[in-house]
Amino acid sequence: MKLKIRRALISVYEKEGIAELARGLHALGVEILSTGGTARMLADKGIPVTRLSEYTGLPEMLDGRVKTLHPKIHAGILALRTKKKHLADIKKLGAKPIDLVVVNLYPFEKTASMEGIGQDELLEMIDIGGPTMVRAAAKNFRHAVVVVDHNDYPSILEALRERGDIPIEKKWELAIKAFQHTASYDAAIYSYLSKLDHTGKLSEKAAASAFPEKLILQYLKVQDLRYGENPHQKGAFYREKMEKVPTVAGARQLQGKELSFNNIMDFDAALSLVAEFTEPACCIIKHTNPCGTATGKNTLIAYRKALETDPISAFGGVIAFNREVDKTTALAIAPNFVEGIIAPSFSDEAVNALSAKKNLRLLEAGDLKSYRKIGLDMRKINGGLLLQEWDFITEDVRKAKVVTKRKPTSKEMKALAFAWKVIKHVKSNAIVFTREDQTVSVGAGQMSRVDSVKLCIKKACIPTRGAVMASDAFFPFRDGIDQAARAGITAVIQPGGSIRDEEVIKAADQKKIAMLFTGVRHFKH
Repeated sequence: MKLKIRRALISVYEKEGIAELARGLHALGVEILSTGGTARMLADKGIPVTRLSEYTGLPEMLDGRVKTLHPKIHAGILALRTKKKHLADIKKLGAKPIDLVVVNLYPFEKTASMEGIGQDELLEMIDIGGPTMVRAAAKNFRHAVVVVDHNDYPSILEALRERGDIPIEKKWELAIKAFQHTASYDAAIYSYLSKLDHTGKLSEKAAASAFPEKLILQYLKVQDLRYGENPHQKGAFYREKMEKVPTVAGARQLQGKELSFNNIMDFDAALSLVAEFTEPACCIIKHTNPCGTATGKNTLIAYRKALETDPISAFGGVIAFNREVDKTTALAIAPNFVEGIIAPSFSDEAVNALSAKKNLRLLEAGDLKSYRKIGLDMRKINGGLLLQEWDFITEDVRKAKVVTKRKPTSKEMKALAFAWKVIKHVKSNAIVFTREDQTVSVGAGQMSRVDSVKLCIKKACIPTRGAVMASDAFFPFRDGIDQAARAGITAVIQPGGSIRDEEVIKAADQKKIAMLFTGVRHFKH
């Protein structure tokens, strides 16, 4: 076996696994070149290393800003070993071929996320030599292997021990990973610095708009999906490079079939809604709409009340809780057909109770006290992308304007507050009937608001008399109020803002219905 990797350059900020790699390379007879802190660490561990300053004949300069930017280094990386002229050029320069480049970059994103970091400190975390070496080796992948991920160290050593070289397919895979690494690094720098002015403060442009002039997206693929919304559509699932917050993307699947496109959409809608509540809560989602939401003293009571709203629509839905699922709740769910359950956690007894349902997906999301929407809401259209802030505003219903002669009772106010939390999670045009701790009926996605009211009345499985009504946008005519009155609705909450508000208020007064205007609309397309 003839070793093809004769010389390695190692310069890493994150040093996990690097000593083991260097020791393995040295045992194979590979000469190791290194810089600064990496060279000191390897030497301290008894691994022979040549410092780059010795190799180039020039010391590190400018407080370490210039270490690897030298022709002897980049010529050694970029030289095509199949071209005699290239080999003659590096020989004349006194350089040697560098066959393996192991580099990872200064932690710009981590530094940028720290509180109190100044502009100068941040700028020092912009790596110059590292990306240059990575790109050079990736460009010359046939002759210079590039490694940017410590997870690849073991496979590199294994290949060298077995065959003395890295297979060309693996070299290409590593080169592509390297280009992705530098692209991601530059994107992070742009995304952060584009918000600042030359002094390091938030720029006037960034303060005026949360949306950058040029949008660069970075997502990591979680998995390929069996298909998209329908079997004839291909699909995949990506996640953001996010902080540790409870999300479907970061949830741990305890059991069940692989997640589908539609499962992921429904789980996300369910988690968003159930996280609205501080008391034990449950919601059941079907096609991203809630078909039942309730709170209770415990998860069992909340689940039973949520299911009571619309047990027919709940068939094949997903269920979300904002508390741990216990054995009693699990046993109540088990007889029903459910696609999946998402919750902060599941007791061991609950998992055992549901283990017989092999296809039932159980997702553990973590404590929802830290739940929040990450980034921006993005909607792809043909040829473009719409961005907006998430609809995370939480209004205090007690501060809403009473516009009718009759004020809501304290019981009605609790029901209106519950309804207002639910309504923004229902597809427009949206109407919900609720009590203070339970949805009574949900009317979603109709083209006219009065039809959404009629749908609520038609779908109600429990009595509507004495319930309250929420509407995600204003009533354009009084007909919605008239229909609600026939169903026994006693109070209404809505944004207001119609040119016929006076007509709508008059209808409510005639029916002795209390009405609140919030001034905030919650369309959901």
